[in-house]
Amino acid sequence: MTVYTITELLGAIMPLLELRDLSVCVEEKKIIENLSLVVEPGEIHVIMGPNGSGKSTLLSAIMGLKTPTICGGKIYFEGKDITNLPSYERAKLGISLAHQYPPEIKGVKLREVASAMVRKYGCSDCTLLAKMLLVEQFMNRDLFVGFSGGEKKRTELFLLMLQNPKLAMLDEPDSGVDVESIELLARSIETLRSRNTGVILVTHLGVITEKLSRINKVHLLIQGRIVYSGSPDEVLPVIMKFGYRKGLEVLTSKGA
Repeated sequence: MTVYTITELLGAIMPLLELRDLSVCVEEKKIIENLSLVVEPGEIHVIMGPNGSGKSTLLSAIMGLKTPTICGGKIYFEGKDITNLPSYERAKLGISLAHQYPPEIKGVKLREVASAMVRKYGCSDCTLLAKMLLVEQFMNRDLFVGFSGGEKKRTELFLLMLQNPKLAMLDEPDSGVDVESIELLARSIETLRSRNTGVILVTHLGVITEKLSRINKVHLLIQGRIVYSGSPDEVLPVIMKFGYRKGLEVLTSKGA
């Protein structure tokens, strides 16, 4: 007879990630207000919104980075309250973030970072991942130094995937990249989903959404609030055609 701990039982029945009335402040200014969201394993949630709506701040808060502060609500991961947990502890639980603008690190080779991650997390398909994202040619280069936009995005997603996260948060992966890179990034996101990884994908223009075979939910984040959530078939065509302000009017009028 198998004996499970309370933590294991809670993890089996609780959502992967749950935000309950979350408010996030930056220098005492409230950026995110009373936001609630549930992400299950293997789900892809897309968060869209105009510039300055709080998308990146939200991901930083979930990751536990220092700049934003939680000024209300709770964050739960597999049933555990992680609201006040430092970022490195969240990473140990299986939460990873691919930044919109990864920093250049001189003197540190991509190969060195990738090897360290393989030693820590193990990797049965790291060579395949490197080929899929076309990063093999960057292994002897300083990390992100002189990389193009697409090269940076592909490399950071490669490093994220080496961590085998339970929750992957991707900040504007389709920003400033070419068509080929978008195809490769989308294929990698599908691989994450096939691993049962929950994905939160932040995008402004929504270009990459056209390349994904399945999206569970699209959320519109405007002025720090999720103002609408719906299926991709419902939300995406309207936003692509009308933009955010008019698109929201069209979507809400349909439900009236």
